[in-house]
Amino acid sequence: MEKDTYRTINAPTPEVIYKEKNSKFIGYAFPVENENQVKELLEQVKKEHNTARHWCYAFQVGTSDVYHRTNDDGEPSNTAGAPIYGQIQSFDLTNILVIVVRYFGGVKLGVGGLIVAYRETAKMALEEADIEEKTINKHYIIKFDYKNMNRVMRVIKEKNIDVVNQKLELDCEIEISVRKKNAETIFDIFDTMYEIKIKEKEN
Repeated sequence: MEKDTYRTINAPTPEVIYKEKNSKFIGYAFPVENENQVKELLEQVKKEHNTARHWCYAFQVGTSDVYHRTNDDGEPSNTAGAPIYGQIQSFDLTNILVIVVRYFGGVKLGVGGLIVAYRETAKMALEEADIEEKTINKHYIIKFDYKNMNRVMRVIKEKNIDVVNQKLELDCEIEISVRKKNAETIFDIFDTMYEIKIKEKEN
């Protein structure tokens, strides 16, 4: 059965610091929902640490369609972004961005040293995070005439459905949020009701 929950963090984490041979690695984790948020947060961190040498990161967004990217930002290939992303995977998280800022301390760490440093910093940041499990929900719009309001509301109450938005006039429109595994059943209930239209909300 397709899973209908996902794990994410609900707030940015306090910064963590990892030191190795005079280099200082500072790690952050942020909840994000799209790439624009990633860019904004990256800009903020770069401003805050404008004398750092590298700002490496990895992010993953999405619940059913998952999208991720990593960036080594000038470090040798796969020594920074990939180990950071590895930690996102091992904590089983999505809708998350992890940034590790490096201040170079004059001593080269070598490929193995870099991988360990970026991995450990990302791990420390995620250990600080408040992780929560959320359900994957589908949103539907139900349209009906005012006279059918009671019928619709009865189902919403019986099935304990979350109402996101409602416009109750002569033409009524209610947006509901339904957990993915129950979505088809709920859709069918409204779909078979006389004079009531339901469709999936477009993002």
